[in-house]
Amino acid sequence: MEAMAILKYARMSPRKARRVVDLLRGKRATEALIFLRHLPYRAAVPIEKVLKSAIANAEQKDTKVDIDKLKIKTALVDSGPIMKRIETRAMGRANVIKKRTCHIKIILSEE
Repeated sequence: MEAMAILKYARMSPRKARRVVDLLRGKRATEALIFLRHLPYRAAVPIEKVLKSAIANAEQKDTKVDIDKLKIKTALVDSGPIMKRIETRAMGRANVIKKRTCHIKIILSEE
């Protein structure tokens, strides 16, 4: 039995989100939740929400599922659309500021 949750258009750089997701792969879902609460990174908050959503989806699919046996099978962070903003500079020049977004996908499966 597998359960999945996706967060699209998260307002953070995919590189920074991957740093957190890489630490979670292969861990149990309950361990990962505890782990995420104590990480100092800003990306830990939305990733924790996605993980909680995946756990809730697993419970919704099968009421007899044991949460302690759920394991993170796949955790992906893909790049989303990039918002481009202009910052004015001296002598009529301009810099482009890229505001990156990402899509976070977590798949849980029973051990």
